Amino acid sequence: MIKQSHSGLPTAGLGVVQNWGEPFMKDPVSLNYGQTLPEFEKAKGPPSNGIFEIEEGSKFIFPHKNGTTRTVQLKRVFSRSRGIIGRGTIVVRVVCACTRCAPTHCDWSRKKVVLKLSFPSVNRVSKKAFMHRCKEQAKGEHTWAFNHLPHIYWKFDIPCHERRPQAYFKERFGDEYEMRLLRGSIQEELEPLLSLKTASECAQVFYDIVQCHHWVHTYPQILHRDISHGNIMVRVKDGKKYGVLNDWDLASWLDEREGSSTSQFRTGTRPYMAHEQHSPDWEGPHRYRHDMEALFYVILLLATLFSNPSEKDDEHSKKRQPYTKWFTEGDEFLHVKKISIIFVASWQPTLTHFFRPFHGWLKRLHDTMNDGFHALHAHIVRQRDAPRQTLQFDDDTLNGHFSYDRLVWIMHQFGEEKLETHGREWQGKLQELQQAEDENKK
Repeated sequence: MIKQSHSGLPTAGLGVVQNWGEPFMKDPVSLNYGQTLPEFEKAKGPPSNGIFEIEEGSKFIFPHKNGTTRTVQLKRVFSRSRGIIGRGTIVVRVVCACTRCAPTHCDWSRKKVVLKLSFPSVNRVSKKAFMHRCKEQAKGEHTWAFNHLPHIYWKFDIPCHERRPQAYFKERFGDEYEMRLLRGSIQEELEPLLSLKTASECAQVFYDIVQCHHWVHTYPQILHRDISHGNIMVRVKDGKKYGVLNDWDLASWLDEREGSSTSQFRTGTRPYMAHEQHSPDWEGPHRYRHDMEALFYVILLLATLFSNPSEKDDEHSKKRQPYTKWFTEGDEFLHVKKISIIFVASWQPTLTHFFRPFHGWLKRLHDTMNDGFHALHAHIVRQRDAPRQTLQFDDDTLNGHFSYDRLVWIMHQFGEEKLETHGREWQGKLQELQQAEDENKK
């Protein structure tokens, strides 16, 4: 279709990324599907990113200040998510290619930056708005939080072209069709989890994520809603490593979370989503504990399927097919598998050698969820048996069983090592929890 339409439509009307300087955009002869067909046959998922290779050296033009534009040259591709062709999120290292920028005066010349392109609903709040709210509040005793958030240097939106296929679909299907736009950002390049070298470094990064998540939830009042392996990054600053909670594309304001699942689908990355979200009966809202349950699965899958942060343990993985299938199976399968973990009190994780120190964390986190969901089930039964009574139950924390206090108490120590707790609030809270623990032992 693209080949046939190439001569009749402008670049933006082709239905692929606008302003992209790829050779195939200019040369229809290069659209040789006979050569790319084998890639479809080999692909393990939707071919969103296998048809058109992003060539190093290609250029991308985007809107900048006061009606001007800027140009970047593409370097290494870091990630391309699977999905509808041409709509997978793309993250690629870039350098400034503006002819007006002198190398010594370019505001990005001394920074490692990436270009991120995604295709959200036209109604979705930009992550720039979320980060602006965070930046306003990360001051004084809260400045520590800034080390655990992405740094965005520029953001832009490119709306749908009137001759693009999307406009036709909207006209054809009306409100049933959700319009999207191209949303891009230039942001600091971060390191992935695979850059970590020790189990202790991994533990500190995960603990950083819990603290950052709590701070963002409590002060800017934002819910992330997509905790996953790929969205936990690492910032190296002055030789020190910080866990960064990245990718806020699916985030929402706390006061707008009711019914705010985007694109008529549950929010999150399927292998890591909370078990309730896989149920066909689940209608929300998304709670903080869903994000923390997702973090549990991030740690579990990493510690089960990887021999270290950068190497998958293929031999070990073959013995744990249920976990490998989490990346390929659907909601019904995942709902059953996750329930079989959470609701079984005797469950024990079997971890690779490198990640065995995480056994204590995983078991204790599991036990808090097990207690909490059994308490929730008992509450539902009591409420059903006494419909005229209003029984109190804190659904956000599973009545205190799966609260931030519990998570921080479990994760502030890794084996015999005390990890770094940021901010005076949690440092004081840990002292109170320790005093309570000491009193209980007397």
